[in-house]
Amino acid sequence: MEIDVPPAWERLTLSLLNGVILVVGAPDTGKSTFARYLYRRLHEHHERVAFVDGDVGQATLGPPTTMTLALGLPGDDSFPPAGPRYRIFVGSISPRRHMLPTVVGAYRLVHKAREEGATAIVFDTTGLVNPDQGGGELKRAKIDLLRPTAVVGIQRKDELEYLLVPLRRSRRTRVIDLPAAPAANRREVLERRAHRAEAFRRYFEGAHTLEVAWQRLAVFPYPAFTPYRLVALEDKDGFVLALGLVLASDPARGAITLRTPLDSLEGVDAIHLGDLALDPNTFCD
Repeated sequence: MEIDVPPAWERLTLSLLNGVILVVGAPDTGKSTFARYLYRRLHEHHERVAFVDGDVGQATLGPPTTMTLALGLPGDDSFPPAGPRYRIFVGSISPRRHMLPTVVGAYRLVHKAREEGATAIVFDTTGLVNPDQGGGELKRAKIDLLRPTAVVGIQRKDELEYLLVPLRRSRRTRVIDLPAAPAANRREVLERRAHRAEAFRRYFEGAHTLEVAWQRLAVFPYPAFTPYRLVALEDKDGFVLALGLVLASDPARGAITLRTPLDSLEGVDAIHLGDLALDPNTFCD
C-alpha cells in the first residue's frame, strides 16, 4: 500500500535509531501509518527489523484482542513483514482494565524480537492516550519496561504534552515530535466497530468446529465457557496458536466446541479466555 509521506517524516534522520522505537499518538493521527513507514525506512540501516502491532482494538497484523510481533527478513522491507510471527492474547479490544496483560505482552514480544536478532523494533502502540482513562500510566509503564531508545509523539495539538514534557527533560529516551498526518481521516466509533467485525470475519473465514476436552489443558483464568466467548489456544510459551469462538459447552463431559481455524490440538498447552463475546453471524462485539 502506498503511503502519502508528509515532508516532516522525510526530514527525519534515522541512521542512529536502533533498539525499541515507541510510536505514540491518539486515534486518527497517522500513528500506525508512520509506524509502517518507519519500519520500511529502518531497513536501510539494519539487517533485521521487527514490527510490533500493539493496538488490540484496531490491529493491523492480527485479529483484534491480540498484539502481534512480525519479524522482517534480511533485505526485505515489504509490509506486512514476511518473517515469523508471534502473537499475544489480551482478550479485549481496549487496554482499559487490561493494562497489566497489555504491558506484560508488550515486554514478551519485544524480548522475543531481540532473541530473534532484531536490532530495530518499531512498536505501534494503542491510541489510548487520555490521562483520565489511564493512557498516561500505560504509556509510562511501557517506557519504563521496554526502555525505548526513542519515543515518537504524534499529536494534533498538545494532547501528548503531559507525557512528552518530562521525557524531553530526561536522558532516559529521545523524544521525536511529529505533527498529525494531514491525510489522516477521523473514524467514528461505529466505523471502528465495523472494522473490527470485518477483521474477525476474515480471521474466522473457512474456520471449522473443533471439540476440546478442556480438563486436559490449562485454562486461564478459569473455565467459564459462555456461548460465543472468544478464547485463545496457546502454546507452552504462551503465544497464540489460534483464536476460537465458543459454540457449545458440555460441563458433564468437560468438553467445549469451538469455531477455530486450528485443525487439531497439537501443540496446544492452554486455553485463555477473553472478556469479549462476538455475534457468530456478524462478528460484532
